[in-house]
Amino acid sequence: MKAVVCRSPGELVLEDRAAPATPPPGWARVAVSHVGICGTDYHIFEGKHPFLAYPRIMGHEVSGTIVEKGEGVDLAVGEPVIINPYLSCGKCIACRHGKPNCCVKIEVLGVHRDGAMCDEILVPAQNLYPTNGLSLADAATVEFLAIGAHAVRRSLGQSGQRTLVIGAGPIGLGTAIFARIAGLDVSLLDMSAERLGFAEKELGFAPLDSSKAAAADLVRQATGGEGFDLVFDATGNTQSVQSAFAHVAHGGTLVLVSVVKDDITFSDPEFHKREMTLVGSRNALKADFDHVAASIRNGSVPLNKLVTHRTTLDGTPRDLARWTHEKSGLIKAVIEVG
Repeated sequence: MKAVVCRSPGELVLEDRAAPATPPPGWARVAVSHVGICGTDYHIFEGKHPFLAYPRIMGHEVSGTIVEKGEGVDLAVGEPVIINPYLSCGKCIACRHGKPNCCVKIEVLGVHRDGAMCDEILVPAQNLYPTNGLSLADAATVEFLAIGAHAVRRSLGQSGQRTLVIGAGPIGLGTAIFARIAGLDVSLLDMSAERLGFAEKELGFAPLDSSKAAAADLVRQATGGEGFDLVFDATGNTQSVQSAFAHVAHGGTLVLVSVVKDDITFSDPEFHKREMTLVGSRNALKADFDHVAASIRNGSVPLNKLVTHRTTLDGTPRDLARWTHEKSGLIKAVIEVG
């Protein structure tokens, strides 16, 4: 089969690889249809991922069709599926408590083990969700949107609450969209006038441009000095995360959607004075995948505006390398494999 392999940082090539073997019990062989390109993929290409061994086949935002199944798999051959790329052990404390998204031994396709920028892949059947009428092109966007949907669910936000999403990249936009679906009153904060312009014009979000004024001043003006009931940080930037504590209203909640490598510090007196809730959000659960898929089907998610770039498996080494640096106009890129 053909596979796009990141051999080392900055080296992305199309290779011939052995096709997957017959799936073992409980697993299925899936013909890959579409793969979304994630910020993680760009980081792997750039050599910025801290826990990755090269060479690696990237790709964890995936849709495909079952072509062979192992013993005990109920799904049918020919079934179009969404792939949940978070492979969990099923035995650890998180898995026992129904949280396989933060499994102690989690392996993410395309990160901890080879992913789906290839023709075929083996996946545990428990990680395959029927598309139920969703097109395979749309199905490949479910995973990245599920990150934001999971964060919104973790926030326990109530309809009408004043909400700030920091970071207008794909994950931030997905978070904002699902915050709005949940009935929250959403504003977006970013330093990119281009991204904020897109979010305002195409998606209808109130923009706060921190390239023109201090974020603290913008938050104060937008909330009459009270702060936001809910704040989601989706920047992956340490300074932004630390600053976000000050944007939260008394009694409010801060949700950390992105992850940073550094230690995060904050003022404990301010934290306690506000009786603030701090929430970590990692990956997503099947309920989030189902919610996203249903929201796409009912027209609540403007995928035609979010998917801005497309390529093929053959074109991926060239295009992914180019899009790593050429971000203008880029929201979400999708590889058409099948």
